[in-house]
Amino acid sequence: MQIHKTDVVIIGAGPVGLFAVFECGMLKLQCHVVDTLDAVGGQCVALYPEKPIYDIPAYPQIMAAELIEKLQAQAAPFSPTYHLNQRVDRLQPLADAAGWQVVTSNGTQIEARAVIIAAGAGAFGPNRPPLDGIEGYEVASGGNPAPVQYFVKQREAFRGKRLVIAGGGDSAVDWALSLAPIAAQVSLVHRRPKFRAAPESVRQLEELCASGKIDLVVPYQLAGLEGDGQRLSAVVVEDLDGGRRSLPADHLLPFFGLSMELGPIADWGLGLTRHHVAVEAVTGRTNLPAVFAVGDIAHYEGKLKLILTGFAEAAAAAHAIHPLVYPDTPLHFEYSTSRGVPVS
Repeated sequence: MQIHKTDVVIIGAGPVGLFAVFECGMLKLQCHVVDTLDAVGGQCVALYPEKPIYDIPAYPQIMAAELIEKLQAQAAPFSPTYHLNQRVDRLQPLADAAGWQVVTSNGTQIEARAVIIAAGAGAFGPNRPPLDGIEGYEVASGGNPAPVQYFVKQREAFRGKRLVIAGGGDSAVDWALSLAPIAAQVSLVHRRPKFRAAPESVRQLEELCASGKIDLVVPYQLAGLEGDGQRLSAVVVEDLDGGRRSLPADHLLPFFGLSMELGPIADWGLGLTRHHVAVEAVTGRTNLPAVFAVGDIAHYEGKLKLILTGFAEAAAAAHAIHPLVYPDTPLHFEYSTSRGVPVS
């Protein structure tokens, strides 16, 4: 099997991982990028591609999928190699102690002088409600979208549909507000009258409920599904006294948060703090030589979990890696306006 050789392996192709490609490229560091998903973008693409982001500098508002497109285009001049739909299973030091070998779940082997872990919060998946037969409704059939979906990837797919949204946090409330104008009917189910969402979102929700555009179903919880096992006709809900209601529905959107786990990362000997990797704040260095962590997975005192924080961390890690790859070449700091970028 071919062994790939590169300067830096980046684990994670989310927004921070993609920007790390750019920052490394500006310092003439070649990168290979590994991600468990089948496309770049991390949670921005897998979970909320059509959700607006408001705290990216110079963009008053940008959709998550568009942000990923721009980051990928920004990284493209540096010709990164992407290894998608595979997980990094092993991280082992090279025999000459001059770097690391990364081995993925499909057997890909990459040798690099340094590693940047930009894996967000690790592997993620939805917390599924324990409803009998729900698996059959999670599959799209006959060209129609799956009746049960845990992430909204295309808002227009729900136009004219009867929707039951379950949950009490920001995701449930935000999508109820977003889908109410285009859906035929929206029922929002929560086990208590109070929601754990932004106050302004709750205020808007109350207005839409008062006008009849959203049916607020509280205090209820999901109790069952009605349909033929593949096509949904109704969602059964139950109150605290066992009383049941049947809500007509074409789709159920349960928003009960994500199940996060570090996976094999937890076994690499890294210093961990509450399922995060402890790093030096200035450089992103971990306790392992030439291994860095940036973005949401990295932890240090005062850390802010923002995409823009991860961008700055990616730049700092790239500069810390340069002397490892080019030990005899002093790094003269230059702004991008002076250095420029290659033409892709």
